[in-house]
Amino acid sequence: MSQTITRLFDDYTDATTAVSGLEALGISHSDISIVANNAHGQHAVGDHEGVNDHGDVSRGTSTGAVLGGAGGLLAGLGLLAIPGLGPIVAAGWLAATAAGAGIGAAGGAATGSLVGALKNSGHTDDDANVYSEGVRRGGTLVSAKVPDAQVAEAEAVLDRNRSVDVAARGAAYRQSGWTSFDADAPAYTSDEINRERATYARTPVADRY
Repeated sequence: MSQTITRLFDDYTDATTAVSGLEALGISHSDISIVANNAHGQHAVGDHEGVNDHGDVSRGTSTGAVLGGAGGLLAGLGLLAIPGLGPIVAAGWLAATAAGAGIGAAGGAATGSLVGALKNSGHTDDDANVYSEGVRRGGTLVSAKVPDAQVAEAEAVLDRNRSVDVAARGAAYRQSGWTSFDADAPAYTSDEINRERATYARTPVADRY
């Protein structure tokens, strides 16, 4: 049996370090997924032509790129857009599930739902909404299907790389009037993401290990 474990990261480098740690445990990159906000365009993958602040993509990735390459999960990063999130870089099963049939057919424009993909993988509605909102606001999501015997080790890897306390982050969102992830809301701009990151720059990270 296996479980799906997911963590949100404010820093992309922390997330990629966590991915490498999971792979070092022997977890196949086909069982790991990463979804990262790319509103700044800082993650250079493939051809970014046609990506704007609204998340419209006229050129992007293919299904194969999102599913990951032979060089490990991060070698398979591809560019796409998911409603409400704007431009993202992603790889792995969660990204492919969230994008659904929209991948490839529209050159990277996806029509699926990250909330739905997270709920289908076993997460609560509350956590799925907070995770999705976290990506919308500039974060990076790492999710892995892990054998029961390795869950504790995998969670330790994710948590020691500065993962976000999802309950505390959800509470902070709600204090500002947020209720749930809205796929129809405009994607965050680079300036909005910078302000969001500054808000949590000094917030203690999760301490679960």
